[in-house]
Amino acid sequence: MVVHIYTLTDVGYSLGQSIQAHLIDVGQDAEVFLRPRPFKATVQQAFSAGHRLIMICATGIVMRTLAPVLKDKYQDPAVLVLDEHGEFVIPLLSGHEGGANEFGRRIADALGAQLVQTTAASYTQPVYAVGMGCERHCPVEFLQDVLTDCLAVAGIEKNDISAIASIDIKSDEKALIALAQMLEVPFICYSAEQLHPYENQLSQRSDYIFKTVGVYGVAESAALAVVNNATEQPAELVVPKRKNAKATCAVARSYPTKAHPSS
Repeated sequence: MVVHIYTLTDVGYSLGQSIQAHLIDVGQDAEVFLRPRPFKATVQQAFSAGHRLIMICATGIVMRTLAPVLKDKYQDPAVLVLDEHGEFVIPLLSGHEGGANEFGRRIADALGAQLVQTTAASYTQPVYAVGMGCERHCPVEFLQDVLTDCLAVAGIEKNDISAIASIDIKSDEKALIALAQMLEVPFICYSAEQLHPYENQLSQRSDYIFKTVGVYGVAESAALAVVNNATEQPAELVVPKRKNAKATCAVARSYPTKAHPSS
């Protein structure tokens, strides 16, 4: 899904363009809208379609606009609110389940802004996992390179990874198996049917990938699936899909309610 950035002022529009450039630089599609008309209907439509929103305006405006289309924290996309000078970033909706807290942290870090997080802090250790896709017979070096890139963006180390996951047609992919062995983590594969429930959380969808393997995104959906199954708690994307010439990678996270046995 494309991140939609909405603003009502020229100053806010400049900030929105800076955020857009950052998101595109890290592989996330984003669009900026200045005073769209009709404002309420435009924002509601994007929200209902599952797009993450960055609202550069007053919090009250956002709540009055979105109130009629809110569902619940498991279905609503992440919404961030920023002041027009980019000093504060507020994860307003879907903090944990929709990934707004992590999304807000990344935006705040990029802007040098203060994150204003109002959801309860998690006191359990997060479980991280990596989802990967690749061309057939992909050299392991391509997998290592895109993984290193994703870990740097997530701010975690290789030993933080609990598993590598992919789709079942990649269960015999030698490079993926080898990478998991190098990291000493399980390599877990899911069928297209098992990955379908995570479609609404994908940052972007590929019709080509869907026609080829039956899901709109392998790396993101596999990452979400493996941490969700490990913790039996909602999962969130920490790093949306990143890619190089032959491989894709995404990082997901979930917070267990209690310690879980290692795989």
